[in-house]
Amino acid sequence: MEPQVERVADYPRPPVMVASEQLIEVRALGALLVRTRRSFRVLETFHPPTYYLPPEAVHLELLQPAAGRSFCEWKGVARYSSVVVGHQRLERAVWTYPEPTSPFAALAGWYALYPGLMDGCWVEGERVEPQPGGFYGGWITSAVQGPFKGDPAHPQLI
Repeated sequence: MEPQVERVADYPRPPVMVASEQLIEVRALGALLVRTRRSFRVLETFHPPTYYLPPEAVHLELLQPAAGRSFCEWKGVARYSSVVVGHQRLERAVWTYPEPTSPFAALAGWYALYPGLMDGCWVEGERVEPQPGGFYGGWITSAVQGPFKGDPAHPQLI
């Protein structure tokens, strides 16, 4: 059965969080970083979903705290980690909200990542395309339809 296509233009603002049982796999620097059937998808207008992954599914030994913070008007203050395998590093490739705002309280301590920095990310075996623009962490699959924020072909969304 073909998955139903979601139009990101129809996603809400402010964003919502939806539990998912899709198989998520992430490889970084040649290592398996995540494999789980438990995640949250954060859905926001004109953004492909950002997946938040439970800490027990993440190989935390591959993460090291990184400098800097960022602020999301919906979720609060994010802290970053770098992925480290041997002598290789992906700086500030992963983030978490230790104390998110109350609508996103369930995300506390869960991890999101930039798909464009990884070796690959997969949803139910389908390789993900990263959301355009270096700041966004959206996961583009055949189940989501743009236009997407960050795409230079749609400057009104940048």
